[in-house]
Amino acid sequence: MKVKHSLSFTLFIQFLFLAILFAISSCRTNSHTQLAEVIPDAPVYSDSTQWYVNNRNAAVDVFYIISTETGDYSSPTGVPCHFADTHNDSIRTFLYGEMIGVDTLLCSGFNYFSPYYRQCTLQTFTSDSLVSQRIPLALGDVQRAFAYYLSHYNHGRPFILAGFSQGAMAVVDLVKHMDSSTHKRMVAAYVLGWHVADSDITQTPFLLPAHDSADLGVTICYNSVRDNSCAIPMISNGNRFAINPVNWCTDATPATLVSPISHDTLTLTLDTTSLLIHIDGYTPTNYILPLIGREGNYHSLEISLYRHCLRRNFTLRANSFLKKH
Repeated sequence: MKVKHSLSFTLFIQFLFLAILFAISSCRTNSHTQLAEVIPDAPVYSDSTQWYVNNRNAAVDVFYIISTETGDYSSPTGVPCHFADTHNDSIRTFLYGEMIGVDTLLCSGFNYFSPYYRQCTLQTFTSDSLVSQRIPLALGDVQRAFAYYLSHYNHGRPFILAGFSQGAMAVVDLVKHMDSSTHKRMVAAYVLGWHVADSDITQTPFLLPAHDSADLGVTICYNSVRDNSCAIPMISNGNRFAINPVNWCTDATPATLVSPISHDTLTLTLDTTSLLIHIDGYTPTNYILPLIGREGNYHSLEISLYRHCLRRNFTLRANSFLKKH
């Protein structure tokens, strides 16, 4: 599916988190249906409707995994569903919106592939135990999608992995399960708005921290806050990797950014203890994530605020890879 369209990703994200709280739709059942909940049918990745694809005949691909775009909803019989139904048009609308938004903001010049998957709903992230119970289904879908992409879409090209929030969790999981021949073609992995923990690092030799703007085969990770008290523990606690996405430094050297959202002049500094990006100078009323958000936490801005920095960095690392290989 190839679409030419543009939208404000920031406005979309803000609308999204309000809308998903009230999302009520049908949920398809299958043989795994239980009285407690229903599980949507698995996406079949040979079906082109389970992908957003924009093939620009470029030398490098972006494989992007979307963030949490779904809230709890009910089947026609009133049974709750805690996963996105990738066959349901009313739910797919939210998933598709982020896919095309990121393609528009970051990925011109690259081939772009983004799979629909049975992501966990926002309510899942109110509890570590709920995440542990539910996230394997979502990650399993992404693993299957990535395997299909490598076999049928990639054709041996270098690729960038990127994901935001729940999608960033999936990026970490993909790198943890990656073999060496695949990793050799990975330009970089962008873990946006999530963390890389000790337990992740011990499971793979391929989760390597980025040290500058052009190193290859590395993982880029950051989380943005007003100060440390604004951090959301589930999202950023225990993080081992961080880099400033404006000056691409891993020390406390401050960077200046004119916000493409508010046009404020911001100062961004990496706190080398908490590994959080501190933002000074952001004046708009902060949009707070439903259910898990905190005032002064800028999780919803992790792509839109740094869009120009990320876009340039995708290109810089891709060109560095092509030159080297």
